[in-house]
Amino acid sequence: MSKTRVIFAGTPEFAKVALQTLIDKQDELNIEIAAVYTQPDRKAGRGQKLTASPVKELALAHGIAVEQPVSFSLKYAPDDGISGQVSRETLANYRPDVMVVAAYGLILPLGVLNTPTFGCLNIHASLLPRWRGAAPIQRAILAGDTTTGVTIMQMAQGLDTGDMLYKAECPIEQTDTTQSLHDKLAALGGAAITAVLADLVNYQKNAEAQDENLANYAEKIAAIDGQINWQENAFAIQRQIRALNAYSFLNGERVKVLSAMPIKIEQITHESAGKVVSVGKNALLAACGADEQGVQHLINITGLQWAGGKPFNAEQIANSNKVSDGDYFTNEGGA
Repeated sequence: MSKTRVIFAGTPEFAKVALQTLIDKQDELNIEIAAVYTQPDRKAGRGQKLTASPVKELALAHGIAVEQPVSFSLKYAPDDGISGQVSRETLANYRPDVMVVAAYGLILPLGVLNTPTFGCLNIHASLLPRWRGAAPIQRAILAGDTTTGVTIMQMAQGLDTGDMLYKAECPIEQTDTTQSLHDKLAALGGAAITAVLADLVNYQKNAEAQDENLANYAEKIAAIDGQINWQENAFAIQRQIRALNAYSFLNGERVKVLSAMPIKIEQITHESAGKVVSVGKNALLAACGADEQGVQHLINITGLQWAGGKPFNAEQIANSNKVSDGDYFTNEGGA
């Protein structure tokens, strides 16, 4: 029985985990990873050196061919580079049976989606149709969702609109951050795509259309999304800290808010929003705005980082003399 020829397309660590799973399962799944597609090398770090993606590094370590087209668009025809037409021809020459896509970051036109015999499968980090788009992990935490997961989707034109082949759920704990949830979903994605490739024809036969009435979109995260508004309730602020690069201003200095513990229901306050109520060795307690019931809670901040400095845990904050009871976290400009 001939092996199924797989093209893998992905770029960041999330995709690397899935690729490693497929590499480990090649014999079990009777597949051959014919090539890996990933984003062109980018400048990174203080030295701004060209850096390969995690997916490229893994592929090269296993002797897998790597392709890094800039675009698959037929309109892309540079004088000194590879055109979209040539990129499509190169893909077709690999004679792919199926293409597995995970956080690739490049638009795949219909001509590309139709190139593999069984089309293109996407590993998406949400339970579709909830959280289509660029930032499903962050948006799920911000929204207070208690469950998320991974969907294996048959790719179609449109943003994450294709039919669903497989879903796997994952609880969101009160202590989960974007990073911890990312790691759980990355592992889940590897297991999910393995299950689908083991019985692909059957999963495609029983594919489920998405309910457009339930669809919502995980918009790309902007830097301003991380600025804490202390008039928000403590639960929303704690989710913001877990989900984003959260920051505020303290005594005129910008400070990153790195971590916070779950809110204790009994920690009720009547202090002004943003006020530092207590600086302790276990947590810095700050007042927040009222929730929907008009109750104000304290938030338990356990990690801060001042500009140009190292991250401080709660005990280091307490011993730093950088913040005292009665100080205020403020919005930019002191508001």
